[in-house]
Amino acid sequence: MKGQATVRPTRYEVSCLPVDHREHHHFTIEVKFRGPGDLWAVTTIFGACLSSEGEWDYEPSPSNRTDEWKATHRFDLDTALRLAKEQAPLMTVNGWTIDAVLAQAARPGGLAR
Repeated sequence: MKGQATVRPTRYEVSCLPVDHREHHHFTIEVKFRGPGDLWAVTTIFGACLSSEGEWDYEPSPSNRTDEWKATHRFDLDTALRLAKEQAPLMTVNGWTIDAVLAQAARPGGLAR
């Protein structure tokens, strides 16, 4: 008997920039499944992970994540998505804010897509 295939999302992207914007990747927050159960992390491509206090911390390797650390950096999906949406407009990368990147892109010859 053949097994039944299942499909499960394990990552969501949250960004204030259009998908086709050349800086989209840098200004994207990822909500990633981390399990067990229904636990998710809110992360950036730079290795930062959001804590329950709203602070961005470096995410240790899996073998170095203590239960205490995981308790403050893992969320149910609804909470993780809400936190990511709250943080997305606040992102700053190399001194550039979302508003500055969008304003530059709107100028002729600006950060084009």
